[in-house]
Amino acid sequence: MSTTHATPFTLEQIGTGTARFPSGIPIPTHTDQMVDPYFKSKMPKEHQIDSLLFWPQQPGTYPGLVLLHDWWGLTGQMKDVGARLACEGYAVIIPNLYGRLGGMVTANDDMAAALQERQNDAHVITDINSCCEYLNTCHFVKKNIHGVVGYGMGGSYALRFACHRKRLRAAVSYYGKPVTPKELMKDLFSSVLYHQAGKDAWVTQDDVAQLRSASADYAKRVEMHLYPEAAHAFCNEMKPASYDPHDSALAWERTAIFLKSCFQGT
Repeated sequence: MSTTHATPFTLEQIGTGTARFPSGIPIPTHTDQMVDPYFKSKMPKEHQIDSLLFWPQQPGTYPGLVLLHDWWGLTGQMKDVGARLACEGYAVIIPNLYGRLGGMVTANDDMAAALQERQNDAHVITDINSCCEYLNTCHFVKKNIHGVVGYGMGGSYALRFACHRKRLRAAVSYYGKPVTPKELMKDLFSSVLYHQAGKDAWVTQDDVAQLRSASADYAKRVEMHLYPEAAHAFCNEMKPASYDPHDSALAWERTAIFLKSCFQGT
């Protein structure tokens, strides 16, 4: 399989921005604020999600993707991934999943593990769902035509979120931990692409076998690819010990093809 392909847009054609919006309550729109300039001040003081946006500048509407970072936080690598996904023809939002923990970024594995341990999964799922609702307020995003892509910790949340939001079209998990208990997979609503690192010390072979078994038991569309010699985080250029440029490129190619198939005709 070829590991390169032409993208619809170049980096020079991608717009960037930031967004801040409440989690778990209706997202205020431009119209809301025009009708009542004090609208925001009257809203409940919920947690505010800080996020980055990447989208094609060519006029039109695009499928929306929520990109979920690994346990190191919202790193420069994730920003690059967001821009690359936008080049594929998507409007991308990257929430800072550590917003409730000060929005930290770290290169230290022990610190990253401690941050992940402090996460409240229910809060994170609510934040991801609010990202989809925010995308619905953007004029350049197709309403309720959304997917989620996650790496490591974010890949675990991508799988869990795919069992939560009924209107989700696609979920891509790079070496994330499968959903447990597997009975939760009964509620999987979207198609799933899973990238498995063959030498992963974080996600066990039993974990992946459970994902495969659950997808068969509940007749869910889960496409799985094994990279036999790859370690966990094989797509992370900031981790030279585990980064594998060939497998990373191959996984990207498969992701691009998968997403295109999920959003075909939307």
